[in-house]
Order: sequence, then C-alpha cells, then structure tokens
Amino acid sequence: MTIVLDGKKLSEKSEEDLKRRVSVIKKSTGSTPILATILVGDNPASATYVKMKGNACQRVGMESLKIELPENTSTGDLITEIEKLNKNKDVHGILLQHPVPKHINERKCFDSIDVLKDVDGVTSLGFGKMSMQENAFGSCTPYGIMRLLEEYKIELEGKIAVVVGRSPILGKPMAMMLLNKNCTVTVCHSKTLNLSDEINKADIVIGALGIPKFIKGDWIKDNAIVVDAGYHPEKCGDIELDSIIGRCKAYTPVPGGVGPMTINTLILQTIESCEATLK
Repeated sequence: MTIVLDGKKLSEKSEEDLKRRVSVIKKSTGSTPILATILVGDNPASATYVKMKGNACQRVGMESLKIELPENTSTGDLITEIEKLNKNKDVHGILLQHPVPKHINERKCFDSIDVLKDVDGVTSLGFGKMSMQENAFGSCTPYGIMRLLEEYKIELEGKIAVVVGRSPILGKPMAMMLLNKNCTVTVCHSKTLNLSDEINKADIVIGALGIPKFIKGDWIKDNAIVVDAGYHPEKCGDIELDSIIGRCKAYTPVPGGVGPMTINTLILQTIESCEATLK
C-alpha cells in the first residue's frame, strides 16, 4: 500500500506544538518571537508567499514584521535594511523573499543575514555549517522534507537517493542532508546525460528542478520513495505522479506535500531562534 506523505497534516500537527512553545515564551519572558520578511518589488507570487508566511505566524501567536521595498532598491540599500534587522534584538528571524529583482546581488544580500537569524537557511555560512553537521538552521524546503520523512519513519540509511536539481537553497542542501543521514547521494539536473537511468537506480527520488512534470513516472522504479518539491500554475509538480501512485512505497502529493512543510519549518526555526536568545 502506497503511503501518502501528507505535509498538510504534519504541519497542522506541528502548529499545535508551536502554539504551545510561543505561549511558554510569552508567559515566562513577555517576549514574542518575531519574523521579519523583506519583499523587494511587486512580484505577485512573492507577495502571496509573504502573506502566507505572515498568516502562519499569526496562527501560532508570533508576530511578523513586513519590510516592503521598491523595485529599484539597490544591493547596498537592501543590505542596509538587513543590517538594521540583524541589530534589532526584538527580531529573531529574517526572511528575504526569493527571487529579488535581477539587478540585485541576491547571494551578497543573503550572506549579509546574521547566521543566528538565518531561519530560512539561505546563507553560505549556514549551508557550510549544516553540511559539516554543526549547529545551523537548515534551508526550509529540504529540512521540511527531512522532517516529513522522519514523521513517516522512512528509512534513509544505506539508501540510494537521487536529487534532481542543484539550487543553493533546495537541491544542494537536500543532498547534504540526505548524505548526513547516510544515504548514497547522486545530484542530477536538467543537463544530466541518461537521467532516466540515474533515476531508475534510486530508492529515494527528490524532484527539485522547477520544470513541470519533467521527471517521467516510468523512470521511477517500483517501491521507491518519491518526493516532489515542485509546484507550478498547472497545479502539478516536477514529477509525473499519476503513474507511480500505487506502485511506489510513498509519495508527496502536489499540493499538500512539501509546500506546507516549507512554511512550517520557517516558523519552527524562528521560534527556535527566539528560544536560543532566552537561554
């Protein structure tokens, strides 16, 4: 029987625990965890994502601080705003909504975020520390996937995992997290030769390249664990899921699989950041 890796269900369960933790913080200190979100420009999809994250904060009793900057904001001006938030002791997490306008050096801006407030897991330092199994916040989508696999007791050690996608905030940290759990990991992408052969070897397939239904169902072997981290306007992910339901061991639905875990992990890590300042 195929297991549905239900991220919506797990995120709702997690929120009950997060509400409790926020309540404890408020009662013991009078403080409230605060997530600062920075939105540059007027990308409608980005504005929607920021709103969803603000709503998630509200549901667990946190506060969100919205910083909205015009499209023509320079790299230097954006870094100045980030540095203000780094210094603000009331702010526990900083999210720079991706993507920023093309004229901005996004990597330079990400890396200006204090690693202790990097609750979205986007800094180079945070990635390096996570890869070396040192304490750091993980990139939210891959860490959310790891939490989902753990919830459903998916065995990872010794498994062959293929990650299709190599972005710095999804594919690459996903590969490192699986490697740290003793998987044998191959990182592929849209230019990989004989991609179907690589995927067919995998016990665990992670679709994370951002192209609708790029990964065909018949490339995936029976009893594989299938995680689709894509979401597109066509309401589908990066993998043809229809043909693998019933013959794979487990899969994430689209929507309702990975997406809810991404936002939930952002909220979780903001609360953890707040808790760390109180110790």
